[in-house]
Order: sequence, then structure tokens, then C-alpha cells
Amino acid sequence: MSQSIIEFGKTPDNDAIQRVTLKGGGLKANILTYGATVQDLRLEGVAHPLVLGAPSIEPYFGPMKYFGAIVGRFANRIGQGRFLLDGHAYNVSRNWLSRHTLHGGEVGAGEKIWSIEDLTDSRVTMGLELADGDMGFPGHLTVHAKITLTEDCSLGFDIRATTTAATPCSFAHHGYFNLDGGPDITGHDLQIDAKAYLPVDDELIPTGEIRPVEGTKFDFRTRSEIGKRGLDHNFCLSDTRKPLRPVARLHSAESDLSMSVETTETGLQVYDAAYIPEAGLAGLDCQTYKPFAGVALETQVWPDAPGRSEFPDAILRPENEYRHQVRYVFTTGAQK
Repeated sequence: MSQSIIEFGKTPDNDAIQRVTLKGGGLKANILTYGATVQDLRLEGVAHPLVLGAPSIEPYFGPMKYFGAIVGRFANRIGQGRFLLDGHAYNVSRNWLSRHTLHGGEVGAGEKIWSIEDLTDSRVTMGLELADGDMGFPGHLTVHAKITLTEDCSLGFDIRATTTAATPCSFAHHGYFNLDGGPDITGHDLQIDAKAYLPVDDELIPTGEIRPVEGTKFDFRTRSEIGKRGLDHNFCLSDTRKPLRPVARLHSAESDLSMSVETTETGLQVYDAAYIPEAGLAGLDCQTYKPFAGVALETQVWPDAPGRSEFPDAILRPENEYRHQVRYVFTTGAQK
């Protein structure tokens, strides 16, 4: 076995989980085959981790589900766990409040073992097969995720998928970032290139309205402190997938560290981790994660898009290839 691969534990079904270590561009990342999860991310010269993670595998089966994982086959929520596609009604796994679908259902991509297909010092490609009918979704989906540390100090994802039948398809990196290692991210500044966001109901399902951010707590068009706004919303970046471009910037004055988010996707889900248990979760470097310990910046198709024709298209068809690129680019001091 390569020195960059170690055994990290086993699933409750006794399947082996491996951890891959990547190095490049001043970054070091640990990636698990369970969920293609970024378990740890470090920047040379910075004492603290840049992401929230667990030192062992067990929390990823429970309270730290999705932390750092690639979620899908449809990231975020599908209201009532149903949608109409080409005249056929589908009912899929309802794992959110027992009424809605979240991140692909009860056992989505973030809770499956991915295979290591290619590995270099700074890059790993992981693959996953989702069977026709898995979690109720149509189409056998083949997914490849290339995760790369680049010379410009970025963590990049290039996710591609093909299907045997039309199916909703949207994968997202569900990492939680904290740029100064402090107890919370409420003092971080955030800027997002979005003029609109999606309001949600009490169960966090989009209402269908596309509302301007102007005059609301969701206006991050200029750099603003995150604070405790209660963010778990999609910011509308575009109506269609675009070439890779910057869409958001996160900054900590405490560490003078910045992170730019670049993506091809139509939406950015921002979650401020307000619902981490008050009792706390055991994290990296003996930290205890409490509410607002990190912020998730998930690039993806808009939530509930399979059930809403007015939202950007979320359907992958056999004649097409799904491709989602996202880069998290880190800079310090005057470089920001």
C-alpha cells in the first residue's frame, strides 16, 4: 500500500475505509474513501486546520454526517421527496423530517465507499456507482471526482457523471470552513456575487419565490460580517451552468486569511452551522465544535429544482455528461 494511503476504520457493515493524504501548493489534505470526505485540510505556516473534521471515523456515521463529504446524487433538498420527470412520478428516499429528501436520501453519495481510481502526490480521483433505483432515483449513475491541490494554493473538485436514464443530478462538496481556528465564524466576512436568494419554509424547503437580496439579511454583495443570521439558504448565482468563475470570498481579519470560491454552478448554499449541538462535537486538534463553528459554502444546482420547472435544469440525460467544477483558493496577507 502507498505510504499516502492508510486504513482509517470500518463502516458499521465492516467495509474498510481508507484515508489518502495529498500535498501541493502549500496545502495538505486528508481525503477519506467514505463519502470522498475531506477529513482535514492544512496550510503551511498556519497552526490550525482550515476545515471542521473528526479525528476518527465514528462521528461521520452520526453527528458529523456530511462534514466534508461529496453529497448527492442530488445535493440539498427535494420537497416531499417527489418529482415528475418525463411524465413519470418518482418518490425517493425521505430522510429529512421523514417528509423530504436531503443529499440523495438515507444513504446518499456522502455515506458510501468511493473507489480510488488514480492517485498522485497532489491529486486523487475517486469513483462511485449508484444503481438504477438507488434511493428511488432512476438511472444507473457513474460518478468520478478528481480532487486536486494546485500550485496556487487551492483545493479543487472536478466532478463528472453519466447516466443510463434521465435523472436529477447535483453533487456538492459539503465542507465546513473556519479560517482562524477560533470557536466560531461569526466574525468572518463574506461576499457573494448574488442578487437573489431562495426563501424557505419552516422545514427549509424553497417556497418557489426568487427574492432579491437587497434590503434583507441575505445581502452579501459587499463584504459583510456573517454574524448569527441563521443562514441555510441558496444564493442564486445564475440561471445556467457557467465557465469556472469566482462567486464568493470568505475572510478572517483574525488570521488575515482569505478564501475565494470559484465554480461552474448555478447556486451557492450557505449554511452557518447554527444547528451543531450546543453540547459540542469532538473535532480536530482537540477542538470542540459548537454552533457556528464553521461555514459551509456548497456550490450546486438550486435545491428542489427537480420539482420546480422555473428553477435551473437539474436533469442529467444519457446523451450528456454532468460536470461540476469548484475551487477553494486560499491567500494570506497582501495576497488577498
